[in-house]
Amino acid sequence: MVAVVRSLMVLLLAQVLLGGAAGLIPEVGRRKYSESGKQTAEQSESFLNEFELRLLNMFGLKRRPSPSKQAVVPQYMVDLYHMHSANGEYSTKRPKNMGKHAERAASKANTIRSFHHEESMEALASLKGRTTQQFYFNLTSVPGGELITSAELRIFRDQVMGALNPKSNSSNSTGNGAAIGGGFHRINIYEIFGAPVTPGGEHLTRLLDTRLVQDSLSRWESFDVSPAISQWTNGGRHNHGFMVEVLHPEEVEGVGEDAEKRRRHVRVSRSLHQDQDSWPQARPLLVTYSHDGNGDAVLHTREKRQAAPRKQRRKHQHKASCRRHALYVDFSDVGWNEWIVAPPGYHAFYCQGECPFPLADHLNSTNHAIVQTLVNSVNSNIPKACCVPTELSPISLLYLDEYEKVILKNYQDMVVEGCGCR
Repeated sequence: MVAVVRSLMVLLLAQVLLGGAAGLIPEVGRRKYSESGKQTAEQSESFLNEFELRLLNMFGLKRRPSPSKQAVVPQYMVDLYHMHSANGEYSTKRPKNMGKHAERAASKANTIRSFHHEESMEALASLKGRTTQQFYFNLTSVPGGELITSAELRIFRDQVMGALNPKSNSSNSTGNGAAIGGGFHRINIYEIFGAPVTPGGEHLTRLLDTRLVQDSLSRWESFDVSPAISQWTNGGRHNHGFMVEVLHPEEVEGVGEDAEKRRRHVRVSRSLHQDQDSWPQARPLLVTYSHDGNGDAVLHTREKRQAAPRKQRRKHQHKASCRRHALYVDFSDVGWNEWIVAPPGYHAFYCQGECPFPLADHLNSTNHAIVQTLVNSVNSNIPKACCVPTELSPISLLYLDEYEKVILKNYQDMVVEGCGCR
């Protein structure tokens, strides 16, 4: 029974996702499936696997992802999905501490990817007054034809216990809202160009972004690293990673419990924190914003919403006339919920019905369809016009790819918004 349900759902996905592009299914394959009653179970399974692979290729995947139970979906990506989703309730609320450059970048992108650094390649050094951390992010999973327009490095920092909160002590605050006596530190982000010139020397670097932050707040900090990522992905420079430098105020450096707390509050390394349970969601995150060149729509665009079925139809409209019908695609029915994070499914709809002569206005017909229907009325050898989608809208998917990288992507022409005779 499970195999039958899977077969039906794969075919439904084929109809919805491929639409009129039936040419993607070889004629031999179509004949094979139409005669599936004569095929063995192994042959039918082979055909379904081949067809599923074609659907995955449409999503830009080479194989069906099988993420491990340890795979982490950053909350930031979930928040971005809810903000940009074209198939759910839209929220104008931005994710917490989203950088302005990231918001601008999202307006030009149809794909957002997230990367965690390779912990086995990290290098941590602590000196008086500063802490440096080297990060390497593996970007080889980014397709060659994808244009990255922007990238941000996100680092989480905890409030330093004992630091003054500017909101709770307004009498001791400066004009810019910072508490007098509240500690500050600076975070610098560098691109690494290569190994040190001399043994034991410092790496060749260039400053990408910097920020002066306050100890009394717990929040994510976003840094613009677009110039480095663009060079790495287009082959302009080799990817040697980033160096994050945390500069501590001189007055809190030295020996003592307070100094140790201030060193540890910026989440740049697992080794600096005793709370291992929170590390998967608090570790540094690289987010890229890109466009794959397919379609003009971008993630921030709100497409036309699914129109509610008309309760009052024209009296002359026959119940069998061309119209939109309900069709919900549940990803769990084909096991795709293992790698698709959101949504669990979506209302795809489909078009079905007659295109009778004469074609009524509500059938949204083209001039060619009208002529074809007219000719069919006197010559049955000419087929009637067909009931097909005339308006389609996209959906946004949040999923894990074959490399367990979390991706938010906009896919065009996934939902039928209107039907007509063509």
